[in-house]
Parts: sequence; structure tokens; C-alpha cells
Amino acid sequence: MSEIFKPEVDRRTLLRRAAAVGLLATPAVGLLSACVSSDDGDTDTSNAGGGAKSADNPLGIDPKKPVEIVIFNGGLGTAYATDVDTPLFNKKWPDAKITYSATEQIATVVQPRINAGDAPDMINNSGSNLMDMGALVTAGQAADLTDLFAAPSLDIPGKTVGDTLVPGAIEQGTYELNGARKPYAVNYSFTVFGLWYNKKLFDKNSWTAPATWADFTALCDKIKAAGITPFGYAGANASYYMVRALLTSAAKIGTEQALKDIDNLKPGAWTAAPVMQAAQAWGEIGNKYINKSFLGLKHTEVQLQQNQDKVAFYPSGSWLENEQSKDTPPTFEYAMAAYPSVTTSDQLPATAVNAAAGEIYFAAAKGKNPQGGKEYLRTMLSKEAALGFTKATKSLTVVSGAADGVTISPGLTSANDALGKAGKDIFMGYLFDTWYKKLDDESRSAVNELMFKGGDAKKFCDRMEAASQAVAKDSSIKKQTRS
Repeated sequence: MSEIFKPEVDRRTLLRRAAAVGLLATPAVGLLSACVSSDDGDTDTSNAGGGAKSADNPLGIDPKKPVEIVIFNGGLGTAYATDVDTPLFNKKWPDAKITYSATEQIATVVQPRINAGDAPDMINNSGSNLMDMGALVTAGQAADLTDLFAAPSLDIPGKTVGDTLVPGAIEQGTYELNGARKPYAVNYSFTVFGLWYNKKLFDKNSWTAPATWADFTALCDKIKAAGITPFGYAGANASYYMVRALLTSAAKIGTEQALKDIDNLKPGAWTAAPVMQAAQAWGEIGNKYINKSFLGLKHTEVQLQQNQDKVAFYPSGSWLENEQSKDTPPTFEYAMAAYPSVTTSDQLPATAVNAAAGEIYFAAAKGKNPQGGKEYLRTMLSKEAALGFTKATKSLTVVSGAADGVTISPGLTSANDALGKAGKDIFMGYLFDTWYKKLDDESRSAVNELMFKGGDAKKFCDRMEAASQAVAKDSSIKKQTRS
């Protein structure tokens, strides 16, 4: 789904920021810094709704006060807002007029309004032109969502909004401000990462998605013998996909702690055994089973080759099926498998998957109706709205189980099934790519060298370790931490 608003580019930006917890470097920083209020950004909007709080109105909104929303018009479209969320909001609050607009240029359109004190109430901050969420929080422009997550769910009895969300969803929108960590954003779309393949092709050849690395390489040999490239990704603009694949394997070997150490710039994190073993295994896949010409291709070019059954396995996220919908022939049915276990002593099972929330939404602290903006988010986080979003976009949401038992599309159903099989072994992944651009850039280049140029595991790990420690020692770079 674009690196977001153009399918060829922007969906990858969304997912590179999918688990964004820290600062994002954009031009927003300078502009927003000038807007920090005298309260140093710790703006409390919990009693600013204009209405009486009650069991039916937990956020205390004024039932007749208008709510303005701005939605990013990108890979997810906007029908979920106009055809699902807004009607549901007005069903409960019929006298509250929703003013709606959509744009492909969020920062260009919304940022000047925030700076001028005329912020919309709820904003979908997404796209390659998204605003710096960390700077918005620091400037006091994003409302504290603690009361939203503590409010009762609209349609799941006995649970708060926070109770209904997948593990890690609140954490992914949490930022530190004035020494306190609080939630300021809802990362709404939920992406499952894994190995994607054509189920019809596999059924035709009696191939089974692998659970172990031995199964994986044995199947790659069969696929190669059939004249099909066993594995591929685009080196020109999608090397991020391969970084995630490699580090997902590292997490399976050594648990998510291996990725936390990387995020925290811990010395030796990149040369530790889990990363070294994962790099060794994937480097061999690159040497034996990848088409070296893919180094110069873009992601849509490789994805099209997969739709033509020229590539068997493709590492990606659950946006892939929707992104390729126009090019997918009737002979192709998307399915997803968790990345196979690398060693016989992996600490996470083969069924473990990396899944992360993305697509940022927030209520403006200094909008005309911040509590109304939060109430709109509460509507989005209802089970009914979440299912409507999934049907409209072929994307899961952070509302746990909202799509269970519903067949939306083959690929999405497969991804949802993978989540069910993973159970408690679902992990968020890493955050360094959104925190430290230099390190992200280096990881993309290093993984391409590993996969396409015969680079060995030690060279990859040493290169990344050096880049990590260079960031750690650079006092000009603001450091983030995770526990």
C-alpha cells in the first residue's frame, strides 16, 4: 500500500514508520518548535470537551459541537472515513456535524493550520509528507489520549478501548514528554510480515510452506529446478523488506531482546549470535536462490514477476495483496507463511510472527474540539468500525479479533490465520529505522550487499555494528530507548 500515497513508493514509508515511537526527522521540527506554548507542551485537554461526563459520554464531549477531521488520501483510500466511521459517529451523536477533508500532502496542508492555531480536531498523519509526530508532541499540539484508552469500548461490553487492542498498540503511540510517557497517537492499521507466495502455484506442485530452514532450502531447490526464482525482493527501493526479514529471524533465534538491544544501540548488538546466525542463513539464500538482477529493480517490478509465477517467495507485509490487486491474475491467490525457524534451538517457535501497527491518527490538543476528535477515534476503535475498515482496505486494525471469522480476501485471511497460530508469540519488531536515519540507510545498503553481492555474515554484522556505534557516539543525535 504507496511508500504511501503513490503505490510504488509511499506504502514503504508508512511501514518504515509503522512502529514509530520516537522522533521522525521532517521539516516539521523547525516550524513546530516555534509553536511550543508556555506550558512546555504538557497540554491537558481532559476537561475541555464542553459536555458533562457520563457513562454514555465518558470523554465529556459537547454533543452539538462540530468535529473537523482530515484524512490522508493514500493507499488505504478514504471510504472507511466517509462510509464507515462518520456514519457510526453520527449514529451516536446526530447533532455533531463532521467536517471532512482529504489530502495527499498532510504536512503541507495541516501544518500551517496548526502553527496558526487553527488545527483540525482529528488528523490522519500519514504519507511521505507526514508531520513529525515527535515534534508535535513536544510542541503540545497532540492531545494526551490516556482518557480515550480508559474509556469504555463502544461495542465490546465490559472492556475499555485499551483492553480491546492488540498487545503493543498503545506503546507504539506513546512518547516521552517532560519525564512522563503518555499515549498521544493511535497507530491504527495492523500489518503482518512474512513470506508471501501463490497458494495456487504451491497446491499445483504439492509444495508446502516451510517451517524449518532445512525445509526452506529443500523447497527452494525444488522451485529452482522447476525454472522459478525461489526468493526475491527489489534492491532499488525495497531493501527494507529484507532487513525486516533478517531481523525477524534474529528475533526468533534470540527473542525480541535481540532487536531491543539494536534499538538501544547496545555495544555488540549487531555482532551478537542471533543476528550473526540470521545473516548467515539469509546470505546463503541470497547466494543460491535470488535473481541478482533484482538489485536494480523496484518493488512493483519484482511483485509483478511474482504475479506471473516467475518468483515463488517474496518478503513483505499484509498490504501486498491490496497493492497488487490490479495486476493479480485469477491464477494467483496470495497466502502468507511465517518466516521459518533458522536453528533447532530458536527461542521463539516457527509460528511466531512480526506484526506492527502503523498509520498514525491523533487528536489536536489545541483544536476547537479535541475531545470530539478523541470521540471520533473511539468510534474508529469500535469493533464495527474496525471490521468496516478491513473490508474497505483489506488491512487489519489494532482492534483485536475484529476480523475473526470473516473472509475478506485470501491473503488477508491467511495473515489473520498466521496471527492466530502465533498466539502470544507476536512481536513488534524494531524501531531504529524511524529513530536513526543514518542507521536505517546503512542497513538497507548492507543487506543488499549481503544478498546480492556475496557479502558474508560477519562483514554484514561488523558493518552494522560500526554504524550503530557511530550513531551512539554522535552527541548531535537525540537518543531514544525502549524496554
